[in-house]
Formats: sequence, C-alpha cells, structure tokens
Amino acid sequence: MSNKSMKADCMHKKDDSCTVTLIVPSDSTPFIQNGTSPTIVKTTSPGKTSKPGKEGRGKAFRQIIASFVANLGTMNTGMAFGFSATALPQLKSAASSVQITESQASWVASLSSVGTPVGCIVSGYLMDNIGRRRTLIVTEVPLILGWILVSVAQNVPMIYIGRLLIGFGSGMVGAPARVYTCEVSQPHLRGMLGAMASVGVSTGVLIQYVIGSVTTWNVLAGVSAIIPIVSLIGMTLLPETPNYLLTQDKTEKAETSLAKLRGSTCNLQDEIQKMKTFKEKNCVEPLKSPKEILKALLSPSALKPFGILALYFFIYQWCGVNTITFYAVEVFESSGASLDKYWLTISMGILRVIFTVVGCILCRRCGRRPLTFVSALGCGSMMITLSVYLYFVQYWKENAIPPQHSWIPVASIYLFTIFCTLGYLIVPWIMIGEVYPTQVRGIIGGLTTCAAHLSIFSVVKTFPYLKHSLNDYGVFGLYGAISIAGMVFFYIFLPETKGKTLQEIEDYFCGRTKSLKKPSVTETA
Repeated sequence: MSNKSMKADCMHKKDDSCTVTLIVPSDSTPFIQNGTSPTIVKTTSPGKTSKPGKEGRGKAFRQIIASFVANLGTMNTGMAFGFSATALPQLKSAASSVQITESQASWVASLSSVGTPVGCIVSGYLMDNIGRRRTLIVTEVPLILGWILVSVAQNVPMIYIGRLLIGFGSGMVGAPARVYTCEVSQPHLRGMLGAMASVGVSTGVLIQYVIGSVTTWNVLAGVSAIIPIVSLIGMTLLPETPNYLLTQDKTEKAETSLAKLRGSTCNLQDEIQKMKTFKEKNCVEPLKSPKEILKALLSPSALKPFGILALYFFIYQWCGVNTITFYAVEVFESSGASLDKYWLTISMGILRVIFTVVGCILCRRCGRRPLTFVSALGCGSMMITLSVYLYFVQYWKENAIPPQHSWIPVASIYLFTIFCTLGYLIVPWIMIGEVYPTQVRGIIGGLTTCAAHLSIFSVVKTFPYLKHSLNDYGVFGLYGAISIAGMVFFYIFLPETKGKTLQEIEDYFCGRTKSLKKPSVTETA
C-alpha cells in the first residue's frame, strides 16, 4: 500500500465501527499549494464519536486578529461621543487657547452627529463598489484629518470642521467593520467577533474620559488620531473578504483570501465550494445599474431584515440608553445620589466596557434572542424602578424632605447599563453583517447604520422636551414601557442566527427555507 492513499472497506458490524477512506498528500504538507487544499477527513473508531461541525473549522487566532484590526476604527465612534464631555469644560474656561460660548459648545458637541448619517450611506455605497477592506482604509482618512485639525485648531471654525470630519468618519466605519468581521469569521466565532465593534465604542468613550481628565483638549485630540492611523496601517495588511471577491468573479483571489483567514486546519475546498454553489444557485452577480440595485434593495431578502433591525434599533434606543450616556451627570444629579456625579459617570463607563466584553462571550454561547430578551426585560424594569424613585424624589423636594435610600437610583442605572450591554448594545450591530444579501450587504448595511444613528438623535434630542413635559419620572417610565413592550416584537419577528452560515440566513429571508431553527450540518456554534 502506497503512502499516498490508504483504503479500507467500511464493515457494518454489531459495534458499528468503521474506517473511512483517508487521503494524505505525498509531501504531507498542510498548506495550500498550486491551488489545492488539504482534505480534512473524519474517522470513527469503536467507542468514540466525532463532534460534528468542528473538523472543518479554521484557526480561530487568524480570524480574531483580522476582526480586531477591522474593528479598531469603531473606537472612534465612542471617542467622538466622549470627547465633548471632557473638552467642553476646558474650552469654556478663560485659560483655553480657544474660548467658546454656550451656543458654540452645543455645536461642538452636536456637529459630529450631523456628519454621521452621511458617512453611513457613503460607506454602504463604497462597500459594494470598492470592497469592504478598501472602504475601511478610506474611512480612516477623514478621521485622521478631523482629529489633527481639532488638535491644531486656532479658532472655533477649525474645531467645527474637525468635528464634522470625525462624525463623517465615525459614520463610515460602523457598517464595513461589522460586515467585514461577519464575512471573514466562521459561524461558531461570528457572534463573539461581531460584538467587537460594541466593545470598541465602549472603549472609545472610556479612553476620552480617562485621558481627557489628565490632559488638555487639543492634546486629547492629537492622541485620538493614533487610533485611525494604526487602523489604516493594519487594514493594508489584511485580505479582502472571500464573499465580496466571489461576487466580483475573482475566484482565485477568494481562495487565497480564505486560506489566509483560515489556515491549514480548515477544509478550505469545501468552504469555498459552498460559497460558489450558493453564488451559482442564486445568481449572485455584481449589480451594475441603479435599477438592479433598487430591485435588490426592495426584495424580501433585504426589506424583511431591514424592517426588523430598524425597529430593533428604535426600541433599544428608546429604552433610554443614550439618554443615560449623554446626560449621565444630569441624571445622577436629579436622582438625588449623594456620591460625586463625575466619579459615578466614569465608573459607569468602566462597567459598560467590562460587560460589553462579557456580552461578546455570551453572544457566542447563548444566541441573539435570549440576550435580547434579557436586555428588554432588564432595561425596562430598571427604567421603571428609576421612574418610581424619581417620583418620590419630586415629592420629597416639594415637602422639604431629604432624599432617602439614594443607592436605589445608582443601582438602577448601573444594572440598566449591565442589562443593556449584554444584548441591546451588541446583538443588532452583529446582525447588520449577518442578515443581508451579499449583493447589497454594503448599501443596506449603511442604511441600517444610518437608521440607528437617526434613532440615537431622536431620543437624545427629545429628552429635554420630554423632561419638561412629563417630568423626570415620566420620561424614564416611558422608556421602560417601550423596552418591555418591545419583547412582543422580538418574540414574533427576531430570528436566531447563532451558528448559521450567511448563506443559510439569506435563504431564510428569501423564503427558500421556512425556518432557521434546524441546526446546521456542517457548522455549529
């Protein structure tokens, strides 16, 4: 018997033991050579059973590194939020090289939000035309220019322009980072790695709080430019996603990209063949005309998940998460908490980062639906608890009674932050890269990110008006009711995508399969 092959007949005996044909390359090399790939074979021996779905998995480390680099840019979204919190008090002081008024301060804080929706739409278009990788590279340019411009600003207009560029870049980075991560990672890792973007945002907020407390606003802006510079360099070293390359009919490059992302432990030939089969079966070709793009955007496979995610973002934003983030100090003050308001805010930021990481891990183990229900019920309960306490705070103030049990609002806000990060802040962002058709994943991913930021704007902008009309307790009671009511929507419409390939998810929304509940044969989470 030669070294190249060993064969044996599978004998069906009482112990059901068998030996399967094993093919071994003559040079025993595990790496791809001349366009071929190693064959991964599952063997079963007496008394042992193989674990399905694990024999074709690639090296996790390579997928983690690629996802980490792709999500470095998402830290800028958090830094854009956190910068104004520490910079505005300094810019208002007499010692600042550039002094601003209250009106100018509101523009410095809000101008980044003006550029964000535009960046979301632009990045969506670029993703489907120049690729995910190149879009992430282009994204870093306005971010670098924006931070540098703010750091060297000699007048207020320069800060305005810098903040616009930062907001534009922050909007651009959201969708491509998530789509790239989902397309380069296998189903058993996709949930955890897809949540890296949420960790990046939370980390960016915390970085601004910490560095901003020990340095000046212009130095903070200069230091902030380091992140997009490192991200740009890192993305030049990563390959384009195999999914995108196949849509461009670049099969050889797709195989090379997959080999770099998976390593020698994966059945590369099998995975790439599944992508090819799906592409051929469903006629996945590049969309060239506006009419073709519009038709693809209006198809059920695009509209259904877009409707689900747009409403998901609306519900989770209207549970009050960014009201707490943007108005944390004010909320702590109105709650009657006796501890230092700034210390409470920073500690809340630390808590957010820690439990975002925990949420990443749980997303891999628990799935999207369970974590969403945890957030919906937990956030709703905590907001209602805070609402009831604030009602009594107003009563105590009106009757000159000192606040009692001041730990209750602090505990409610901290628990709210924990529940929110476990599901709301992670799940919908992961699903942006999972649920859309390959052909328009970039465009509609950008539109979804735009819808998310519009929801953020709506809740943050209306908070002062609702507070004036409904009082503090009324606003937070409203937020809690929306979150709990959202559980009905999630139960009926939110699918479980954990452990499913992108092709299986697309088949489901196209109507080719009726359910995603059936476990995948080749991939499990």
